[in-house]
Amino acid sequence: MSDVQQRIDELVKGNRVVLFMKGTAQFPMCGFSGRAIQILKACGADDLKTVNVLEDEEVRQGIKDYAQWPTIPQLYVKGEFVGGSDIMMEMYQSGELQQALAKA
Repeated sequence: MSDVQQRIDELVKGNRVVLFMKGTAQFPMCGFSGRAIQILKACGADDLKTVNVLEDEEVRQGIKDYAQWPTIPQLYVKGEFVGGSDIMMEMYQSGELQQALAKA
C-alpha cells in the first residue's frame, strides 16, 4: 500500500463518518460537495470528518483509486464506502442513509 493509500485508509478507518470533498463543510467548493454536506446535516451527522481534497493533490487522486470511484465527494461510514452525492441523495430520500448513520 502506498503512503497516500495508507493515509487515506487511516482516515477512513479512524473516523466514524468521513467525507472526502472539494472545499470544507463551511465553504464547499463545488455543488456536489455542498449537496453532500447538506444531506449529512439533515441526517444529523455531527461527528463528521471532512477532508478537503483540493489541499492535497495526492489525496485527490488517491481517494479515487482507494474506492475505485472516479468522482468526489465520497462518503465513508464505519470504514465502508457509501458513494457520492447522487447515491447519498437516493439513500437519504429512501431513509437508508439515516439508518446507516444511526447504526454507525
